[in-house]
Amino acid sequence: MTAVLLVLSQPGHCQSIEELEARVDTLKRALGQAEQELAEARDSGVLLPTKAVATDGAEESTPTTNGVRLGPITLGGAVRVNYVYGDYETQDGGPSRGGEGGNVELDTFRINATLDYENLIGALEYRWYTANAGENYNFLHTGWLGYRFDDNSEVIVGLNRVPFGAGPYGISQSWFFDQHYYVGLSDDPDLGLRYSFSHSEWAFDIGYYWRSDPSFSGRSEDSARYGYDTVRWRETVESGGTVSFDDRRNGYREKNQFNARAITEIGGDRWRHRVGASLQVGELDGSGVDDGDHRAVAVHSVSERDNLTVGLQLSRYQFDVDADNSWGGDELIPFGAYDFAWPMASDAWVPAASVSYRIDTPTLPWLDYVLPYLEYSAILKGADNLNDSELFILGSGWAAGGWYIYTDLAYSNGNLFVGNRSDDFARIDGVGDWGINGNDRWNYRLNVNLGYYY
Repeated sequence: MTAVLLVLSQPGHCQSIEELEARVDTLKRALGQAEQELAEARDSGVLLPTKAVATDGAEESTPTTNGVRLGPITLGGAVRVNYVYGDYETQDGGPSRGGEGGNVELDTFRINATLDYENLIGALEYRWYTANAGENYNFLHTGWLGYRFDDNSEVIVGLNRVPFGAGPYGISQSWFFDQHYYVGLSDDPDLGLRYSFSHSEWAFDIGYYWRSDPSFSGRSEDSARYGYDTVRWRETVESGGTVSFDDRRNGYREKNQFNARAITEIGGDRWRHRVGASLQVGELDGSGVDDGDHRAVAVHSVSERDNLTVGLQLSRYQFDVDADNSWGGDELIPFGAYDFAWPMASDAWVPAASVSYRIDTPTLPWLDYVLPYLEYSAILKGADNLNDSELFILGSGWAAGGWYIYTDLAYSNGNLFVGNRSDDFARIDGVGDWGINGNDRWNYRLNVNLGYYY
């Protein structure tokens, strides 16, 4: 894009057809470079925070980097290390991000590749993780090919991010995301087809997904993947009394899912608002239980004034499942990701709010900008015997070249990634989870994530 501006700003007039043709060729090359940079952001997990609500679902609160270009293919990746301190009693075999307090751990290693050749586009991302017990797991996060039409609409097919919510991470800027992610309603890659286009002042996304993202390499058979979705499981007691729910015996797999999202921009000179709505409906393929179905709707807005951003989203989801099952009723449904599965409430409202303010630091050569934020989200469950799950986050992002650092203080009474202390530590009662949340106790976690994106 910089090259385009430089060409347009050159003074003088063309003196010949040859000079004019040369300038046109230069503009075409610069435009092609800009289009390639745009394609690199699509579903690659790389974005600028000021763009966190793009409708293509391709952006993330991390710096944009050039990667290594090999013709129409660009290669890149990231390495992230985590420091964790908080309310932890034991390493209990929970999610990999819920490590024991006061330790440093490898968070993520990933490689990325994007394709931009004439009208052909594509993206690939693979990730590796280390679990609490030192066991590794890995999975494909993104893998799709697409075609960009001359009107800037596009169609992609493969493992791509489902269009639901204000942006790829709902409205969150934090490393933890908000509770939408943990119920499968933000940053959720599935296998299917998505068509994105614009008309008048509106941007639209329509998708059909024949199944959720598959499980790759890990201890579990159904949960070694990035996105939270339904799984098939059974209860297994391992050595040391650890309870695990993931053996592909009873449960559900999502299929034949339809998504639609519409976003428009309104506002005046001072405030700019992007408001919209999302819809999701699909079927559940039962294993050991009758088939079911699921649905979700959301309204969302992101408002900006100068460097201030305010995001709001309210979602409602329902999973209609067979009450005659191994986990004892239709108020819970098995969900899994990050090589770990656990029950989630099958019916809930999910409100979320985020306030952030970008502070540019041109006088500091070692820092590009700081992005402080305050966020709240909750899972307000439909069943009276399930405790709600809330999550507060106070934090900031720090950008410097290819580095992006998250410093977050999370406080929650129902999130498996935030603490595990309870008055009566019994995982079967749901200690700080998205399902029963049996102890309903508040826990905190200080998290520092250092990431280098190349």
